[in-house]
Amino acid sequence: MTTVTAPHRLWQNARYLTWLVSDTSKGLAAALFAFAIPLLALIVTNDPAQAGIIGGAGMAARLVFTLAGGVIADRHPRIVLMLIGALAGILLSGAFTVLALLDALTFGTLLAANILLAARGGLFDVAGESAIKEIVPDDAMGRAQAANQGRDAALQLAGGPLGGLLLGAGGWLVGVAMTLCHGIAAATAWMLHRQARRAGIHPENPDHPLGDRPVAAGLAVDPSDGLGLPPTETDAETDAETDAGGTSAWAELREGFGWLLSRPDLGGVLLIITIINLGFNAAITTVIYALQQAGYSELLIGSLSAAVGAVMLVGAVVAPLLVPRIRAGVLAISGLSVVAIGAIVLSMVTEPSAIVVVLGASVLLLPSLNAGMMGYFMVATPTQLLGRANSAAGVLGMGALPLAPLIAGFGLTWLGRDWTMLVCAALCVIAVALALGNRALRALPVESRWAEHARQYETA
Repeated sequence: MTTVTAPHRLWQNARYLTWLVSDTSKGLAAALFAFAIPLLALIVTNDPAQAGIIGGAGMAARLVFTLAGGVIADRHPRIVLMLIGALAGILLSGAFTVLALLDALTFGTLLAANILLAARGGLFDVAGESAIKEIVPDDAMGRAQAANQGRDAALQLAGGPLGGLLLGAGGWLVGVAMTLCHGIAAATAWMLHRQARRAGIHPENPDHPLGDRPVAAGLAVDPSDGLGLPPTETDAETDAETDAGGTSAWAELREGFGWLLSRPDLGGVLLIITIINLGFNAAITTVIYALQQAGYSELLIGSLSAAVGAVMLVGAVVAPLLVPRIRAGVLAISGLSVVAIGAIVLSMVTEPSAIVVVLGASVLLLPSLNAGMMGYFMVATPTQLLGRANSAAGVLGMGALPLAPLIAGFGLTWLGRDWTMLVCAALCVIAVALALGNRALRALPVESRWAEHARQYETA
């Protein structure tokens, strides 16, 4: 007799909803600062090149600290790390507010603030992103990621106008809003931890299928092995000694990179993601810098961001319908192709209204693309490796992203807007060409077959 399991009801999962509120609050704080920092840098320095240095340094710091964040997320309870990260966000956002109130925002202080807030994100955000696998089952992961895409689009929809409004009144208001957001993230992370304890899901109970499972330092994990084994007391002592020698963390980090790069279905697409991220983010940053230098107001630039967010929200509404029905590989290549076409057309338009139309069309399929790729990644990655694999994917896939504000800033200074935009468009076209030639990417199936498809790449 065949047993049919009812689909997981995502919106009746109280732990997922609590996680979503916490992650959304943190995301709004990040969206506000990401909108404000380039404009504040341009206001303070009136130099696109210096603004590019500030933006690039923050992205570089995020990538470097993400490496440590992946190891930490696999060693310690991820929900507790969410709480610690939110508390650190309160402290740093409060400090930024004080600097703004004292009129002490300079090139140096903005550079330091951006680096510190980016480092906080790198250290702790991997834990929050990885915790979702402990909360949502595999058969609902695609829908959860599609919902997250909708949330991200809503943040962009609200973040632009809100950031522009707050920045127009004073940079300190951006800091206050960020502090409040991190406060909500901390409160809901604490609630999530309490919910887990009431449900009997404890870090010290590694056999629970949805538990917060830290992986002990130095534990050798076979990626094909389910949840691994807890270390003995002797093993723990040896691991502590290894940590003291400073080698265990590197060994664990290499394990995450090695596992990811050994998977053709995952590692093979990272170069494509790196190039498309660099090209399209550099194009968007160039547009923002050019509009500010042309004298357009922060509120208008924020409204442009909101319009793009509205289109992405529409795309996110459609994503849960597409991901279960269309192969992830087809969605990925289609989305990349639309982005590349948009980057080309974007080099030909300068009016804000035309820019909105082109950017909106470019990002319509991005929520479906992201939901498919991120959902498959979550299903394919073993729980005990998820933090390190997440950080490795972030570093490899976003490794060139710090160059985006540098390309925009120095490109505008040396080449002008049109040539800078053409360079960005060329990068996007290269990414599409690589995607079309990638067999593993083209073969990614629909959501219902993700787990089965991923198993064929597991080592014996």
